[in-house]
Amino acid sequence: MQAAAAVRHPRVLAPSAGRPRRRPGTVRMALREDGPSVAIVGATGAVGQEFLRVITDRDFPYRSLRLLASERSAGKRLAFEDREYTVQDLAAPGAFDGVDIALFSAGGGVSRKYGPAAVASGAVVVDNSSAFRMDPEVPLVIPEVNPEAMANVRLGQGAIVANPNCSTIICLMAATPLHRHAKVLRMVVSTYQAASGAGAAAMEELKLQTKEVLEGKAPTCNIFKQQYAFNIFSHNAPVLENGYNEEEMKMVKETRKIWNDKDVKVTATCIRVPVMRAHAESVNLQFEKSLDEDTAREILRAAPGVTIVDDRSANRFPTPLEVSDKDDVAVGRIRQDLSQDDKRGLDIFVCGDQIRKGAALNAVQIAEMLLK
Repeated sequence: MQAAAAVRHPRVLAPSAGRPRRRPGTVRMALREDGPSVAIVGATGAVGQEFLRVITDRDFPYRSLRLLASERSAGKRLAFEDREYTVQDLAAPGAFDGVDIALFSAGGGVSRKYGPAAVASGAVVVDNSSAFRMDPEVPLVIPEVNPEAMANVRLGQGAIVANPNCSTIICLMAATPLHRHAKVLRMVVSTYQAASGAGAAAMEELKLQTKEVLEGKAPTCNIFKQQYAFNIFSHNAPVLENGYNEEEMKMVKETRKIWNDKDVKVTATCIRVPVMRAHAESVNLQFEKSLDEDTAREILRAAPGVTIVDDRSANRFPTPLEVSDKDDVAVGRIRQDLSQDDKRGLDIFVCGDQIRKGAALNAVQIAEMLLK
């Protein structure tokens, strides 16, 4: 279940712009003897790097940090929080010995291959891939949405907890508070997904393509096989027999599991847009009970991890740029769906950082739940 990642460029990671920084002179509390032993697999990937930043930003306690990767990357060194760590071979015997929490983000294949070893060693695996999300024995968790799913997971008792798909997390952060109030019967989602969802290489290719196109050159198309800069296209996930692609079906299935509601109707259309790291989503909600837009704003204003950006007079609403590198999901364009009677429908527009809340932050929040 654990993900291997090559560590290429040792670097010291500092908190990124837009998140709280420690005051000068404050004592760093993350490294402490009473904390868990943490392993990170995929530390140089986009999400892996964000794992480390989130650990720093949230002062997540750990007594030791182990970086695991493929054999070809073993022996390399990575600096973090004023210490230098040697990358260890993921496949080596005892790679997970003594590990309490293992954060994975290197793809489903690696998670399926190495996860059992981590669990057998007693670690709780928080897996960012799709490998175990729909396993009925594996909790699929957004801490603000369904923390009760973690009720039977304990440190020292090997287990897997799955991180939902990034688009599902961002959507349900906004939709769930409304669902609790009026019960969603049907949800229609259109996503506008950033390059970061396809990894660091896709982000680099978007930057390269932008430069090439502006210079009149043919764009380099290694990741998406078509021009990405100044273009949008259907999500690059494989298309299934029913006409939906895998990304769209993840949103359908994961929503039902997280909400514990097999009857909720969900349909999605997922699109790639040339944005670096934050997803946007148009969400239409049909409710069992009436819910007016003013009440919806009050509900969302009180929801943890949600910020309202909904200024009609200034035509200011959420944008991927403004939520990039931020923890909260932003919600705006909150309005009554005129096609629904009795105020039983709403339209909202949601933006969230795909790497942050869509992946690394959610995983670390799950790890924090294990310490309570």
